[in-house]
Amino acid sequence: MSLEINKTTEGKEVSVQEKLKMLYELQTVVSEIDKINTLRGELPLEVQDLEDEIVGLKTRLSNLQDEIKNLNTAVANKKLEIKDSKNKIDRYKEQQENVRNNREFDSISKEMEFQTLEIELAEKRIKEFSVDVKSKSELLDASDLLLKEREEDLIRKKKELEEITAETAMEEDLLKAKTAKIATLIEERLLTAFNKIRKNARNGLSVVTVQRDACGGCFNKIPPQRQLDIASRKKIIVCEYCGRILVDKDIATPQEEEN
Repeated sequence: MSLEINKTTEGKEVSVQEKLKMLYELQTVVSEIDKINTLRGELPLEVQDLEDEIVGLKTRLSNLQDEIKNLNTAVANKKLEIKDSKNKIDRYKEQQENVRNNREFDSISKEMEFQTLEIELAEKRIKEFSVDVKSKSELLDASDLLLKEREEDLIRKKKELEEITAETAMEEDLLKAKTAKIATLIEERLLTAFNKIRKNARNGLSVVTVQRDACGGCFNKIPPQRQLDIASRKKIIVCEYCGRILVDKDIATPQEEEN
């Protein structure tokens, strides 16, 4: 398979060989940037995960604090209800002393019984709320401890990342500048194809050399005639298995242009 792209750059005709060399050089530079990112390893992701977890923990703490506050308010309200019911019972007792008949006595007795049941129910709710407060308080303490640990982890991971970034920042900036410069020399359609292949490639390789008669990306064998076509640098050829752009291993070696 080949990519027939014969556009010119800035009005100047660019040979396929020159295009292949620019693509190979671009791949070499972006691969160096990939190595720097590999050196940083999973630290950027770990930092992001820790930041997300800390946000979640802070939200959990805030919710638990609100729930405990609401439960304590509910307990206080139930205690007021109990006090109110006891006051009513005291008044009903006074009324019972002045009743005129059994009917009034029974009616007041039922009211007293009802208020007694209200007290028992309120006391039951207070116990339930108190258990919830204790449980949520323990969870709050555990979450607060975990938050402190994660914040310490984040400080440490950020420091590690900053140290590695500082060590490689200048090199990375130079490589990115070089990448941008090379990219301006490559026609848009070819650059788009390069970026698309790179995005889909497992190891970020869009351009690979032929190694031991095989594709340097997927390692599938390349027929002899196809290898000759690749070495001639007369057209852009992609691997029929993985879609990477194929170049011969001597692509980076300076050669005189054929007349």
